[in-house]
Amino acid sequence: MALRIEDYALLADGHTAALVGRDGSIDWLCLPRFDSAACFAALLGTPEHGRWRIAPEGEVRQVRRRYRPGTMVLETEFETAEGVVALIDCMPVRNGAADLVRLVEGRRGRVAMAMDLVLRFDYGSLVPWVHRASDGTLLAVCGPDQVALRTPAPLRGEDCHTVGRFTVAAGETVPFHLVWTPSHQPPGPPVDAPAAIAATEHYWQDWLAGARLAEDCPHPEMVRRSLLVLKALTYAPTGGIAAAPTTSLPETLGGQRNWDYRLCWLRDAALTLHALVGAGHLGEAEAWRRWLIRAVAGSPQQVRPLYGLAGEHRTPEMILPWLPGYEGSAPVRIGNEAGAQVQLDVYGEVMDAFFAARSVGLRPDRLGWAMARQILDHLAQIWREPDEGIWEVRGPRRHFVHSKVMVWVAFDRAVRAAEEDGFDGPLEAWRQVRDAVFAEVCAQGFDAERGTFTQSYGSRHLDASLLRMPLVGFLPADDPRVQGTVRAIESELMEEGLVLRYRPDPDVEGLPPEPEGTFLACTAWLGEVYALQGRWEEARAVLDRLVAIANDVGLLAEEYEVHLRRQVGNFPQAFSHLGLVGLAMALARRRMRDSGAQPPPARPEAR
Repeated sequence: MALRIEDYALLADGHTAALVGRDGSIDWLCLPRFDSAACFAALLGTPEHGRWRIAPEGEVRQVRRRYRPGTMVLETEFETAEGVVALIDCMPVRNGAADLVRLVEGRRGRVAMAMDLVLRFDYGSLVPWVHRASDGTLLAVCGPDQVALRTPAPLRGEDCHTVGRFTVAAGETVPFHLVWTPSHQPPGPPVDAPAAIAATEHYWQDWLAGARLAEDCPHPEMVRRSLLVLKALTYAPTGGIAAAPTTSLPETLGGQRNWDYRLCWLRDAALTLHALVGAGHLGEAEAWRRWLIRAVAGSPQQVRPLYGLAGEHRTPEMILPWLPGYEGSAPVRIGNEAGAQVQLDVYGEVMDAFFAARSVGLRPDRLGWAMARQILDHLAQIWREPDEGIWEVRGPRRHFVHSKVMVWVAFDRAVRAAEEDGFDGPLEAWRQVRDAVFAEVCAQGFDAERGTFTQSYGSRHLDASLLRMPLVGFLPADDPRVQGTVRAIESELMEEGLVLRYRPDPDVEGLPPEPEGTFLACTAWLGEVYALQGRWEEARAVLDRLVAIANDVGLLAEEYEVHLRRQVGNFPQAFSHLGLVGLAMALARRRMRDSGAQPPPARPEAR
């Protein structure tokens, strides 16, 4: 029986990430990068597709787990009839090799433990050759990959598994160290497990200490946990930000909407920059800006909605037929063909992110502004064309209202940068495009009969992305058209206080009809709109719901299925966590204003 998605916790080292279940099993790990092939893929199949489980042999009465405060070091405590034992897991920050450290610690009584290591490279399809080195290190080799395991626990081979049984008493510890290196290099050096755990704790705590949160920020621990997740999803060598560390966790259990999110979406990364800037982490914001400039370098016609972690343009999509999928949700996909789509909104997200960075002193350099101008020149030529939109539909292109709104944002931010900071550019031409987009959206994207904006021109469908109109300053939150849109979304797209993206329509999506869960980022946007409208109690209630949905260690997936009471979609999801951070910061800014303090900068207000 598969664990629920919310039964997992995250480990990360700035290059990749692992998912650890409440049962002590690491069921997902890609090495050496987030988007590399998995060596543990039981998450999308069975234990035979790769896992590493360490847990008590006998019946477990209770499981308690937590992250050590301010860190990504996970502590899982198992209580049995014989005693209590803790499993402490971490991925030390990279020093050349990719390390995974697990420490079993006896806390009460004497507990019999079992270990089962199933290494299966290339997403569970390849069984490695396992042997002992002269120093006793266990080595598993397959093609370009090599994994070494060091532990004092006795191990043996059994049906292509490496298994071990040992006993730990109160006060005793048993370390395990797994390390990946390319197979043409020597195995990674040994590490001292307690020292590695302590160093990893200090790394995360030092980073989090740089966060600036208002003293009365609501749910501060959840906000800090969300910031840690955003940091954990950042690929340290380049500054690129992965949307999630997983692929193909389904939007509908048993369904086909299973996508690879181990890539860098310009939209998601730009929104993440807003959260990091708001929290004072300017180093990550600057690293992301440098990544962006490298990724979009070249002809503006080449700008894509998403890239690889190092800015790779090609993200070909393929299906892995040997993996049955999470709870039978097939197909399992790697890569994402949405990279070849036209998504006009990403231009606005990028310009908005540049504007946000500028507001805290991270001004575009000469190269960055020259590239921004080229992109704006290109956008001025194509903005009247239809696109696939924020939700990456696979049906015919349409004139999505959200996409046009973000085109307006792109030119609005360029105009403001020129007016307020003296950046050079065809100011009058930009104003004309901005005004033309605004007029067109208001004329063609608004259903006067129903008093609401719609998903696309001429459509009667609603879309939660319309909630971003007041958030980006397109219209004031108290504009009657915005108020009517909010009322329509409340009436037609809400389930138990949470927001759906839209009602599925195969003609729009180009996919078989499937119900999907409520979208957590959209729910956070509704809360932010409530805050802008002065509906503070409702805004706080939305934040409280999101916090209640988070799992026991504060992680959120992409969606929440209200009927099954389960998280669904890739996990943990940057989009969901940055939505929560944005809503909490909006509420904190309100409290600061009420107290007479000067709040940190927010997005530009509507003119």
